[in-house]
Amino acid sequence: MNERTALLIVDAQNGFMPGGGLPVAGGDAIVPVINRIAPRFANVVLTQDWHPADHVSFAASHPGRQPFERITLPYGEQVLWPTHCVQGTHDAALHAGLRVPQAQLIIRKGYHREVDSYSAFVEADRRTTTGLAAWLHARGITDLYLCGLATDYCVAWSALDARAAGFAATVVEDACRAIDLDGSLARAWRDMADAGVGRIAAPQLLGAAAG
Repeated sequence: MNERTALLIVDAQNGFMPGGGLPVAGGDAIVPVINRIAPRFANVVLTQDWHPADHVSFAASHPGRQPFERITLPYGEQVLWPTHCVQGTHDAALHAGLRVPQAQLIIRKGYHREVDSYSAFVEADRRTTTGLAAWLHARGITDLYLCGLATDYCVAWSALDARAAGFAATVVEDACRAIDLDGSLARAWRDMADAGVGRIAAPQLLGAAAG
C-alpha cells in the first residue's frame, strides 16, 4: 500500500477475545488474518479500550442493572456492558499474538469515566475527539482500511467517523467479528454502506496489494 493509506486495527484486546470481560464470538480468529494483511501497510494505527474500573458504561456501575440493558445518559442511549478492558489489566492488553511492529500510534479511548467511546475518532458524546483525524491528515493519509472488534460497534463507528472526517474507508470484513446485539450487525453494515464505506476480504486485499 502507498504512503497515503493506513491500516486501523480496532480493539484487538484480550477483553474482547474468548475468556475476556466482553468476549466476541470468534474474536481470536481475526489475529492471524490481521497478521497476514498488516505487512502490506507502512502506516498502522491501533486502538485500545482503556476504561476506569467504575466506567459509566459498565452495568456494575448501575446497581440493579444487568449487562446489555440500555439506559439513557446525558449524551444519549447507552448499552450497559460487562466490566471489560480496565486500565492496566491483562483484559485491556493487546492480544499477544498480534504482529504489527511497524505500528506508529496507539489511540486509547473510553478513559473518560462519564462517556463511552466506540469510535477511534470521536467519543459517544460526539464532541470529544481523540485527535486521530488530525494526526492522519497531518501525515497526508487519505485512505483507511479497518479491522478488529467488534464489527457492529467500534469498527463501524470508526468507519463512519472516518468518512465524516473526509477519509476513504474500507472494512476488511474477515478481519473483524461482531457482537450482533438485537440486529446490530445488519444495521451497522447498512449504515456503513449508506455512508460510502467499502467492504473487502483479506484475500482480495492481498491480491490487490500484490498487483
